[in-house]
Amino acid sequence: MTTTVRIYQPAKSAMQSGRGNSRQWVLEADPARPQRNDSLMGWVGQGDTTNQLRLYFPSKEEAVAHAKRNGWTVRVQAPATRTRRPKSYAENFAYDKVS
Repeated sequence: MTTTVRIYQPAKSAMQSGRGNSRQWVLEADPARPQRNDSLMGWVGQGDTTNQLRLYFPSKEEAVAHAKRNGWTVRVQAPATRTRRPKSYAENFAYDKVS
């Protein structure tokens, strides 16, 4: 059975004001089987440990090359585009401002 991996560029954390660690590309393995609940302990788990795989790469090309070298099926997610609406400081005090 072949492992399917997802390569994506993570969004910045809500706790960050800058773009900190969001420039790296992440390679994660997709789960091969659904998770199951342990009735005794209440934990969620599965017998396959490949879903714990998370590797970081500086570029998408390096991540894809690594996956191809290992014979994994690759699924690349394009990064979401960032839309910025330019504002002026005066908009904070506008009369018709909607909260």
